[in-house]
Amino acid sequence: MLKGNLMRHLLSIFVFLTGFSVASISYAEKLKVCYDQWVPMTIFPSENSYERGVVIDMLEYIYETKGYELEYYEVPLARGLDMVASGLCDMLPEYLHSMGSENNFVYAEEATFAYTTAFVVRHDDPWRYNGIQSIKGKRIATGPGWDYSSASADYQSYIKAPENENAVEVIAGYEDVVDRIFHMIKENRVDVYADNEIVLQHTLNRLGLSDDLKIVYPGLESKLVEYPIFSQNMPDERRQTLIKIWNEGRLSLQGEKEKAFLKKYNVTFTE
Repeated sequence: MLKGNLMRHLLSIFVFLTGFSVASISYAEKLKVCYDQWVPMTIFPSENSYERGVVIDMLEYIYETKGYELEYYEVPLARGLDMVASGLCDMLPEYLHSMGSENNFVYAEEATFAYTTAFVVRHDDPWRYNGIQSIKGKRIATGPGWDYSSASADYQSYIKAPENENAVEVIAGYEDVVDRIFHMIKENRVDVYADNEIVLQHTLNRLGLSDDLKIVYPGLESKLVEYPIFSQNMPDERRQTLIKIWNEGRLSLQGEKEKAFLKKYNVTFTE
């Protein structure tokens, strides 16, 4: 009888503890994150690698330490922006300030990074960017939903102008848009492409195209300063809390901690 009571007592403790653990897990607040592929800053995991990139690693560190469970949606940028605007995702970790975007999203105050831009061209092309006049006559590659206005309002206006439609190739795709653009430049189907210099260098090395393509400077007039954006379709208090966590967390990662996240992907910023 005593043994039976002891067993029932131990069983009740086990049920209480496991129930408490399950309840804790089930009630962990989820953060729905949409993001696009922008290697090495944001990466779609594959069969060969579970890595998600510098920015996603930082995002996980900041929010998981606050008890959030992150749920990812790997989508092209244009789709991700729509999902954040509609509330299907809570946030997207990197987007630049663009014309009218404040109507659809709320930006964090602290940027993810400020990126120096550059262009990629064929190895034998002597062209260099020297203001918007220098881009005329070139076939330009870009992607759907990509906006360069914060780095160069003139460049963004040029590629969006209806009269330049035939000179701008908008490359759509799920995960390999930048890779495809590099191959299109090599194949002489487009001429130039502007992006974050880290993404350009990483892609050039990864694809082994250094004999065919090169990165050239100067890039666009200003740096690409990217910020997390948050959906307006959530309670204000929750959104303000999420933004506050990001702002404080990003500040806490400056210096050596930031370098550690970058080093994992063999990335460094040039001063």
